[in-house]
Amino acid sequence: MAISQGKVVVLTGASRGIGLATAHYLLTSSPTTNLLTISRTRGSLSTLSSTHTSRLEILEGDISSETLGQTAVDTAIRKWGRIDALIVNHGTLEPVKKIADARVEEWRMAFEVNVFGTVGIIKAAIPHLRETNGRIILTSSGAAVTAYQGWAAYGSSKAIFNHLALSLTVEEPLITTLSIRPGVVDTDMQRDIREKHAETMSAKDAEKFAGLKKDGGLLRAEQPGYVIARLSVEGDVKGLSGKFLNWNDQSLGAWQEE
Repeated sequence: MAISQGKVVVLTGASRGIGLATAHYLLTSSPTTNLLTISRTRGSLSTLSSTHTSRLEILEGDISSETLGQTAVDTAIRKWGRIDALIVNHGTLEPVKKIADARVEEWRMAFEVNVFGTVGIIKAAIPHLRETNGRIILTSSGAAVTAYQGWAAYGSSKAIFNHLALSLTVEEPLITTLSIRPGVVDTDMQRDIREKHAETMSAKDAEKFAGLKKDGGLLRAEQPGYVIARLSVEGDVKGLSGKFLNWNDQSLGAWQEE
C-alpha cells in the first residue's frame, strides 16, 4: 500500500448531476486529488475514467447495502493509503406521497438509502478521517427545512443530515463536518418532480418547480457541485463545522467561482 502524496476523496452519488459535476472538478481542476466514486451505474463517469485512470476508482453498487460503505473505504485505503474527505451526495426522493398514503415499508426503503447508507459509510470513514483531520461534506436540501406535500420522507432524511453535521462536530473534533444546501438544480430529480410527481404534490408546489424550469431559474449542477468539491480539498473549513449552509452563502465566498 502506497501512501498518496495527494488528497483522497470518497464521493457517493457520483454518476450524474451534482455528483458528476463534483467528480469532474476534482479530477480536472485539482490535479493531485485521487477520487473513489460510488454510484448505482458508471454513467458518464466512464468518460472521466478513460482520462484519469490512475486517479479514479469507480465502485458500482447500492449504498443501502450494509457492506458497500466499508468496501469503498477499504478500497480507497488499499489503493492510496488515506482518506481526506467524504462527500455524501446520494439520495432518493421516493416515496413522493402524503404521509397518510405512504406505506411504512416505503419510508424504510428511503431511509435505508438516504440515512442508513450515509451512516454506514461515515462510520467506516471516521477512523481514517481522524488521521488526516479530514472533512465530511453532506449534500442536504432545502426540503430539510421546508415542507412540500408528498416529500416528508425525503425532507426528514435530509434534516437528519443537518443533525449529523452537528453531532459529528461534537463527537469528532478532529473532523470537519458540514451540510450544504445546493439549491434547485437542473437534474434528473427535478425532471421527475415535474413529469412524474406533479400530481402528488400540491398545485402550488408543482407550479413552482415547473416555473423554475420554464423561466430558466434552475441552477447548473456545476454551480453547487464545484463549491462542494472545493470545500472537500481546499482552504480552512474548520470554522464551518456543524453548519448548514446554502451553496452560495457569503461565508463560502472563498470556495465559490471567481
